[in-house]
Amino acid sequence: MLTFTLSEENLPYIDPIHAIVVHFVIAMVIISFIFEVAGYITKRQSLLNAAWWNLLVAGVMIFVAIFFGQFEAGLAEPSQAAQPVLNRHMAVGWLLLLLLPQLTLWQGITRYRNPSKVSLLQLGAKLIIVVLVFYQVMLGTQVFWVHGIHVKPVVQATNLENPQENLLN
Repeated sequence: MLTFTLSEENLPYIDPIHAIVVHFVIAMVIISFIFEVAGYITKRQSLLNAAWWNLLVAGVMIFVAIFFGQFEAGLAEPSQAAQPVLNRHMAVGWLLLLLLPQLTLWQGITRYRNPSKVSLLQLGAKLIIVVLVFYQVMLGTQVFWVHGIHVKPVVQATNLENPQENLLN
């Protein structure tokens, strides 16, 4: 039987990995959209290439972000006020997991056929993804900064209220 001692943030490792990985996904989705719009306007292939590679990495890394997000959410002890926000955050995360890889595949097929073509429909779909990402950022910000999920002082206060063994089996 494996047992792990949890950190002061209620995690089996030093820093929340979800927060580290998800910021790359956020940045790459937004930069991909900006580069794609700029490439569409200027007709510069280098911008379209940069947009594609950022989208591709985001489309892959979202799987890692969701994995660690679910794992870390399972270790959290959210308050009653935090639970609905955490639930929405997780639901939007799963929605993005369904949509972002599909958009990546769609754009990859389009690029394979004609790397210089930018579809307005794809730009619209990417804009929807960007809007969802901004909403997800707002929810994640509330989970961390307002409700203190995996924040050391909040975890310590929760542990004082509900004394229990700090082990992960």
